[in-house]
Amino acid sequence: MSLMNLDVFLHRLQYDPDKVKPLDWETDWDDAPLPYKLYRGLPMFSLSREVPATLEGRDTTGVPNLRDIGHFLYYVFGLTQLTQSVLERGPAEESAGVLQMCRRFVPSGGGLYPSELYLYLKLDELPAGVYHYDAAHHRLALLREGNFDAYVARSLGNRRDVNGCFGAAFVSTVYWKNFYKYNNFAYRLQGLDAGILIGQLLEIAKRFGYSSSVHFQFLDQAVNHLLGLSEQEESVYAVIPLSTDPVIRWMERGNEDEHTVSASELCRELSPVRHDHYVRSRRISDYPLLLRMSEASRLDSTQLFREIVKDEQAIPDQALSLTLPPVERLSYDLATVCRNRFSPETEFILKPIALSRLAALLRETTLSFSYRNDLDGPQERPEPRVCLYGCFYGVDDVPDGAYRYDGAAHALQPVCFGDHRQRMQEGMSLSNVNLFQVPLGFHVAGKRGFFQSQLGKRGYRIQQMEAGMLVHRLLLAASALGMGGRPLLGFDANSSDALYRTAARDETGLIFIPVGPYRQRVRLAGSLSR
Repeated sequence: MSLMNLDVFLHRLQYDPDKVKPLDWETDWDDAPLPYKLYRGLPMFSLSREVPATLEGRDTTGVPNLRDIGHFLYYVFGLTQLTQSVLERGPAEESAGVLQMCRRFVPSGGGLYPSELYLYLKLDELPAGVYHYDAAHHRLALLREGNFDAYVARSLGNRRDVNGCFGAAFVSTVYWKNFYKYNNFAYRLQGLDAGILIGQLLEIAKRFGYSSSVHFQFLDQAVNHLLGLSEQEESVYAVIPLSTDPVIRWMERGNEDEHTVSASELCRELSPVRHDHYVRSRRISDYPLLLRMSEASRLDSTQLFREIVKDEQAIPDQALSLTLPPVERLSYDLATVCRNRFSPETEFILKPIALSRLAALLRETTLSFSYRNDLDGPQERPEPRVCLYGCFYGVDDVPDGAYRYDGAAHALQPVCFGDHRQRMQEGMSLSNVNLFQVPLGFHVAGKRGFFQSQLGKRGYRIQQMEAGMLVHRLLLAASALGMGGRPLLGFDANSSDALYRTAARDETGLIFIPVGPYRQRVRLAGSLSR
């Protein structure tokens, strides 16, 4: 399997995922890795656990202090709650087991959290340098001390004014953290997980008054070298400069050849560092396909950085569109919405959905998705590269059927009328959700070619990250409206693509999210903050 062609691998990840892992693959639950990274023998800086219960009414002026950063990191990726749930008992089982989990405000496939969060910080209360966020202990571990403004800026192709930022966040993927369960299918989950974390970080940054921009393109080896990461274990997926200025300044690059930077020359500027960290797993299997994808996606020179050229799309027939009622942006306390966010399985309850509620859900999801990034360059509001399709049942004044949401027109484009819940249910690989109890079934979709013609193999993971970012906005909007959403990858993409007729737009469904009202699950829950 390690010799599989990478294009074949990506095609199977999307359309035939059972073929990307060995038939005899068994998860060794007793040798599972920790869901967080633990560094040992480094200077540690504790963060405040007296976390505010609300994010409304904050003073968002001035450079943040260490207390602010602690609160920011808690809401972005901290361990927020300890829960205990009783598992359902099978027919042959004498007693049901108890599932104990440390929850975060962001969901993760299988609760495994393959992403890690690092920060470059320049604060008065800390030595300037690069840190790892130790979620288990809510503290920062100092990885490398110093001012690295020029280094970070050059690794980003000198496209952002890093000197004017108080820091930058680095979102990485640790391959083994979910490979141990999902084998090669972990590669698809890793991009989505990173995107969901990025989406949370951007939303929390807004509440703290931080401006941000997401860089999907950077010199991989140089950034990993700065953090002291072993590229056989882990690699950074996105770099996000953070500033208290209203907008992080976009730098004009001038003559491309004069400003070309290579990863190798940057790495020579810093001595290598290696740090001891604890994984818990005693046996770590090889994952050659994931490493080959990482190698094929790597950028070694800033000459390889690209901006996305938009495809011309046919203008939809507005006469056939169902215009949704105008709605205001949702007003809510993000802290409360994060605490209330829930991923139902058997808890979905079928209830009618008001048209205004669906309109608010779609509007909030798409408007909150807009963000600054290196693929769009200095453009303010380019068209998104991922979109929403949906199968709706029992929505007031909306005929049951499959639709594509046109965010620019705030309208539903009908694709196929009828009740499609049976078809969707038959396409699921697991029966953990009864879709006959779900009024709204969403698919986040993107281009079938994963932007490989413009971004090479890196285009696939970028598309997965943007899909994850849109999923997260959908989950937050659903929570704000009193509903729950359950992201699922166990669906038949061929069947859903045929239903939505996505081929006409050269699109494919990337992830399935049933959304609707739910009843509370019986469980014990305790907060991990003061």
